[in-house]
Amino acid sequence: MNKSVFSKDELNVGISACLTGEKVRYDASNKPSNFCNHELGKYVTYKMFCPEVAIGMPIPRPTIRQIKQDDMIIVSRPDGTGDVTEPLKEYGKKVAKLTDDMVGYVFCANSPTCGMERVKIYSPEGNSLKSDGIGIFSNEIMKANPLLPCEENGRLNDPIIRENFVARIYTYKRWQNLVASGVTKHKLMTFHSQHKYALMSHNIVEYKKLGRLLAESELDVEVIAAEYISGLMDALKIKATRKSHTNTLQHIQGYFSKHINDDQRKELTNVIDEYRQGVMPLMVPLALIKHYLLEHPNEYLAEQTYLDPYPADLKLRYGY
Repeated sequence: MNKSVFSKDELNVGISACLTGEKVRYDASNKPSNFCNHELGKYVTYKMFCPEVAIGMPIPRPTIRQIKQDDMIIVSRPDGTGDVTEPLKEYGKKVAKLTDDMVGYVFCANSPTCGMERVKIYSPEGNSLKSDGIGIFSNEIMKANPLLPCEENGRLNDPIIRENFVARIYTYKRWQNLVASGVTKHKLMTFHSQHKYALMSHNIVEYKKLGRLLAESELDVEVIAAEYISGLMDALKIKATRKSHTNTLQHIQGYFSKHINDDQRKELTNVIDEYRQGVMPLMVPLALIKHYLLEHPNEYLAEQTYLDPYPADLKLRYGY
């Protein structure tokens, strides 16, 4: 059963307006993301935001930067004039209230307002101090909803980070649907079961920990649910590796041991090992597993989101 089928209208993703092609940058330019616009954009509905324009800054406009003054970080023009720190924070808090209806957010990298990480911080004299700041606007979004999958346009050029982000978007949407239907202990157990191999491919320790939470906890179901989704989304941020995927594939392989012949068993073993060695992409062993699943149906495996985490047309598992 493919659990990645959602309509475009069901998947709302926040995004820095310049990444969609809107000419809202300081120099009246844009910074369009090919992946966001031409690939992911086929499946999601973007909610565009430009905090600078929203607080009344003109297009074009003087550049702004993060400046360390004593123990505070302000956002202003390079000479310290035109401080817009508080308006940006307030707008960030306003938009943060809208994220309950979102499944993800894509920020513009390196921006003093929208950068997710590694934003440059300057001294009042104009010297670059460090590059570990967070955008004033984006920080409010991430603080308000730490579960929300967030990424930057630059990082999305990495195929593993790109796949990880999209997988988290779809996982979060499935979670939102569960919550909307009313959380019960049984539904939590079912959700965890369906995400077993997806979670194992990222962090097997967290998979076992969350399983114990659901199996043994005497807490109120709402408390359990909050602790569970926090642990799940944190675990999914960890990039899966060839080693962890190989371990997951080998676990799945075990379901077919009594149903396929020696030659088929050897073929699947070899394909998984060739993936482990980097000879072929993840899609190859997965395609063979899906083939055997069609020949030898298994309801438990068919429910696993690991096999179809998002629309196959995105081709996110072809590159690694």
